[in-house]
Amino acid sequence: MSRKAVAPLAFLVALALLAAFPQVVRAGNIVNLGCLVLLYIALASSWNILGGYTGQTNLGHAAFFGLGTLATRLLWLSGKPLWLSLLASGGLAVAFALLIGLPAFRLRGAYFAIGTLALAQILYLTVGNVFPMLSALPTEVLATYQLAPRYYLFLGVAALTVATSYLLVNSRLGLGMMAVREEEDAAESLGVGALKHKLVALTASAFLAGLAGGSFAYYHVGYYPQLPFSPVWTFDTVMIAYIGGTGTIVGPIVGAAFYVIVKEYLALKLVDLHLIVFGILFIIVVLFLPGGLADVWTQLQQALARRRRKLAVAAAHRGPASDQPGE
Repeated sequence: MSRKAVAPLAFLVALALLAAFPQVVRAGNIVNLGCLVLLYIALASSWNILGGYTGQTNLGHAAFFGLGTLATRLLWLSGKPLWLSLLASGGLAVAFALLIGLPAFRLRGAYFAIGTLALAQILYLTVGNVFPMLSALPTEVLATYQLAPRYYLFLGVAALTVATSYLLVNSRLGLGMMAVREEEDAAESLGVGALKHKLVALTASAFLAGLAGGSFAYYHVGYYPQLPFSPVWTFDTVMIAYIGGTGTIVGPIVGAAFYVIVKEYLALKLVDLHLIVFGILFIIVVLFLPGGLADVWTQLQQALARRRRKLAVAAAHRGPASDQPGE
């Protein structure tokens, strides 16, 4: 079986196993943990499209997530269908992304990162002043609240995000995005439109982050509208992408599982020190695995390949001697 066929097959198998997860595991806290993992997979994979494949370090990703949350919460609780509210979430995030995209992409490197962070902070403070009230689900919605539909919504958004990343990477558009990441001026000289590819990556990243925000609005019982706009969502997402490995399909998936599970475990065992210990673990991963946890599999494959080559060379040297008749 070719490598191109293995990836979609593995994706479908993983999707089937995850779909069966709430039916097999009945404990609500474990299913809730699965919801968080899937949410962070969607957020990290959507950030990775712009940050990992196009090389634009976006520190305002929480703005797209927050806008998606706000749109779905307002529309869904006003009686609009959930699917329409989710589409509006992605659309609002894309509209904001295009609004800031042209001026923001005039900046490069650290200036682009600082500019996107500043814009997200402006939105964070604005929403905090305009929507100071608590956003809580009404009593009639709480009466029928079930965790499983929220889990499957997160699963669908995460699957869509990962599939979009895979299709982009294996397309001419994705190659152009990676060319811009490696050297923007050289890509322009070869006829690759840097601004066009960055805008496409930004649009896809924002739309998928908006959908993740909409799923969060459907999932969360009560929160302040300002909460999803917090920079914590951006920095957690960036951390997950780097832990798993930026510019890879598997990286955000591995990073999200590692981040949520390890952080929750440390929070239970080391209540007061879990953030410090997790921070040390993050530094260790970055220092010793600059390619992220996904690079472990690559290094293992390379080590096995070197081992096979050594064994083949040793067998070739032993071959002529073993063919000679004994005395």
